[in-house]
Amino acid sequence: FDEARLAVASFLARYSGPTRISYTADLKMYFAWCHRHDLELWLVRRGHLELWARTMEDAGLARSTIGRRLSTVAGFYRFAVIDGIIEHSPAEFVRRPKIDTESATLGLDRMELGAFIAQGAAAGPTDHALACLLGLLGLRVSEACSINIEDLSSERGHRIVTVLGKGAKLATIPLPPRVGRAIDLAAAERPSGPVLLTRHGNRMNRHAATRIVRKLAKRAGVTKHISPHSLRHSFITAALDAGVPLRDVQVAARHADPRTTTRYDRARHNLDRHASYVVTAFVAGAS
Repeated sequence: FDEARLAVASFLARYSGPTRISYTADLKMYFAWCHRHDLELWLVRRGHLELWARTMEDAGLARSTIGRRLSTVAGFYRFAVIDGIIEHSPAEFVRRPKIDTESATLGLDRMELGAFIAQGAAAGPTDHALACLLGLLGLRVSEACSINIEDLSSERGHRIVTVLGKGAKLATIPLPPRVGRAIDLAAAERPSGPVLLTRHGNRMNRHAATRIVRKLAKRAGVTKHISPHSLRHSFITAALDAGVPLRDVQVAARHADPRTTTRYDRARHNLDRHASYVVTAFVAGAS
């Protein structure tokens, strides 16, 4: 291991699952850019990183993508400082793009989500279970694919599933009867192993899940570009539309920061609850 490889391994070892995969991809992009410009990793200056950011902007990358990559590189250099490899981080004062606080993900409305779930049921047990896990539980695709039959149990009268969530945090999710039945059919009386299997008997991965989601959305007549995360978005907005309090939605979505959940609430553009109606009625009562 040379110093750079050790620094990368030390940084990535702090994370697991999708987070580590994402950070690894970001660092590969950055290292490739440095290599193309003959830049030594430990001799990079703030100006170089500013130039990299502008290069990504010129390439048409989304501001959220640019911001995430800069954040990853900043974290990498921050721990290089902590480990005594360099004295100062070149990323400390790099300007990051302003990220829109509104959720840009396209979700399904109530009727579309219902049609999507119905198409999953018509397609077969595995597709139905995936549709329910994403659309009715709001799981991330990596969480849904990682569920094993052994993760199913009961607690205080509820059927539950335990998933390994973001940040390697375990979460206990209750299973409504419809979702429980869909999972049972997908498990097909197998005693152990993955709930979601491909046609070849392997554990379903995010790529296979994405193909199924897009197939079901097309069959449901959804014209939007839908991804597995769109189903999580749909779950959150459906909960808000159904009147679930924002705090309870935050808990169900497992958002550490309530502002993340609020982004989905603002993105609903719900005119029915607009304050102007309440204010008008309030003032009229005084006249």
